[in-house]
Amino acid sequence: MAIEEDLAQIERATRELQIEWEKFFSGLEKRPPTDAKTKLERLIRNYAGIEIRNATQRFRYQTLTARYSTFNELWSKRLRQLEEGRVAGGPRRPAPVAASASPFDDAPPPSAGGDDASPLEDLLSELQAPAAPRPRPKPQVEHRLQNPARDQAQVRSLYEQFLEARRATGESANVKFDSFQKLIEQQASRILATKGTQAVDFRLETKDGKVSLKAKPVK
Repeated sequence: MAIEEDLAQIERATRELQIEWEKFFSGLEKRPPTDAKTKLERLIRNYAGIEIRNATQRFRYQTLTARYSTFNELWSKRLRQLEEGRVAGGPRRPAPVAASASPFDDAPPPSAGGDDASPLEDLLSELQAPAAPRPRPKPQVEHRLQNPARDQAQVRSLYEQFLEARRATGESANVKFDSFQKLIEQQASRILATKGTQAVDFRLETKDGKVSLKAKPVK
C-alpha cells in the first residue's frame, strides 16, 4: 500500500536528516540540510488532512510526526544558537548520571486531576519548565488509558517516546520502564477514580529544551 511505503520513507528520511544535521552542526557540512527537510515535511503534510482509517497506520503516522516535531524543534534551537554565536562546537553533553539513580525517587504526590491538562507528577525537578510564553502549536500524540493495568502497549509506546524526546533535548534517558509504568498507572488510577472520568490522555510536551508529561482526564 502507498501509505505503508510513505510511512517507511518518513521514518527513513528522518534518520537520514538527523545525520545530515549532525554533520552540519559538527562543521562537516557548510550548509544546513534545508532541501532534505523540505522534502520530508512535504511528505508528512500529504497525510495531515487525511483521515487514516487503519488504526495501526494512524498510530504510526502520529508517532513519526511527533518524533520529527521533537527533533525539528531541537534543530531549530541549535541553529538559532549557532547564528547568534552561542555555540562554539557540538551539542552540550548532559552530566553523567549514576547507574542506580532513578528519576522517580522521592517524587512528591501528584496534584488532583482537573478539567485542564496538569503536569504528571514531578518526573524530575528539572522537567518542570519555567514560566514562558506558550510555544507555537505542533503535532501532539496522545495516549489514552482506560485500564492502566491492561493498556501495556500504550504505556510502552509513551515510554519509548519519552526517552527519545529526552535524548533529543540532551537530557538523561536513564529511566527504567518499571518505574515509569508504575508512576503512569498510579496517576491514571487516581484520575480515573474521579467522578465522570472514563479515560486519561497522556502526552509529551517540550518547552525550553525540557521534556515533561501531561495528563488530562477524559469525561
